[in-house]
Amino acid sequence: MIPVRGYQGARLAILGLGRSGLSAARALRAGGAMPVCWDDNPEARAQAGDEGFDIRAFETAADFDGIAALVVSPGIPHLYPAPNRVVMLALQAGVPVDNDIGLFFRSLAVADWAEHDTPPRVIAVTGSNGKSTTSALIHHVLEVAGRAAQLAGNIGRGVLDIDPPGDGGVVVLELSSYQTELARALTPDVAVFTNLSPDHLDRHAGLGGYFAAKRRLFAEGGPDRAVIGVDEAEGTFLAGQLSEAPGDDRVIRIAVSRKLTGPGWTVFARKGFLSEYRKGRQAGSIDLRAIKGLPGAHNHQNACAAYAACRALGLAPKLIEQAFHSFAGLPHRSQVIAEKDGVTFVNDSKATNVASALKALQAFPRIRWICGGLEKEGGVSGLAPGLGHVVKAYVIGREAAGFALQLGDTDVQICTTMEVAVAAAMADAQPGETVLLAPAAASFDQYDSFERRGEAFAAEVQARL
Repeated sequence: MIPVRGYQGARLAILGLGRSGLSAARALRAGGAMPVCWDDNPEARAQAGDEGFDIRAFETAADFDGIAALVVSPGIPHLYPAPNRVVMLALQAGVPVDNDIGLFFRSLAVADWAEHDTPPRVIAVTGSNGKSTTSALIHHVLEVAGRAAQLAGNIGRGVLDIDPPGDGGVVVLELSSYQTELARALTPDVAVFTNLSPDHLDRHAGLGGYFAAKRRLFAEGGPDRAVIGVDEAEGTFLAGQLSEAPGDDRVIRIAVSRKLTGPGWTVFARKGFLSEYRKGRQAGSIDLRAIKGLPGAHNHQNACAAYAACRALGLAPKLIEQAFHSFAGLPHRSQVIAEKDGVTFVNDSKATNVASALKALQAFPRIRWICGGLEKEGGVSGLAPGLGHVVKAYVIGREAAGFALQLGDTDVQICTTMEVAVAAAMADAQPGETVLLAPAAASFDQYDSFERRGEAFAAEVQARL
């Protein structure tokens, strides 16, 4: 646990008692603060009460008298699509609002770090797609290199639940826009921006607000090194804002859409080959085509980001390449779950939006595509560039018919359920084809999470092999 510093003897309000909220309450108490907790869910309140926390509803601004700060769980919208009542009460009372990420950064460094031969480091990864794989890949490379590393944030453990890092230790954080938008302290040593595509637009009142939430990771704390994906205009703009000159190697630009040139530090992947250039000279390269845990251009982008972050810590290119080959990938993210008779079965249930599903479609040449679910704002027209890889689509979900109508001339079978879709796709599949679950939609019409949906796909496949 990372005890929260700076609030000894103070009372802090906690809004939301899920994983991060309850963890924050425990870490605040460990640091000498007195948390006052609330959640609309009676079961969550009961659990916190059983741990001895003070439970109190916040009904008026006066309820914040004597409260030093309000700590809000990331799942609670605070401003958009409508202001949160409790958050507004705190602000009206002049009470600062923070979250567990902000508490983590203000509490991580301690006096005995001065005695370390190698001070601990924090790598923070954000972006629309690929941040989980990138974070896990960085963590894997560090472990293969023999570095003490912990994975936390939006993946792995809660940020305040990890152990205080020791000499040379590295903390790898995956941070969503929900986590970066409120944190009052954001001071990673290395910050990574993978890419940007429309998502969570209601929460951020549009794409500009969404980008602004991501940008805070770089603007608020000023990381020593910034790894920036420049395949989109927003990344190019961000890299330009952070650079002092064309050769400023505090910014490492990465791309998979084009070769990067210039005097700066760049990492890019073209036709399956990763290349690193520094001061106009090649400094490293990796053939990514044979790495099973990183299939497709989207995973090559993840590889570029992870490579650049690890190089920023001084790891050698050959060591990074060795670690890439032993990376198994993450569940539900371009995960190869089976191969039989020349047919490959891939679970990418995490492809819950159009941008991530498109990248999955572009990763394989001939696809039996299982798709559909709770459609997100904007429809699925953005999938058009990848539909040429689809031999046939098998649509699931309660709105399967409506989803299918948006797929144009693609051969479509309305299946509704995962069981029917997998059975049909497996019966039709030919050698050299891929049966791919990449829904391009949320899971909540049929499953309580994308993980459950991916598990259902894997179970249906395994039952028929």
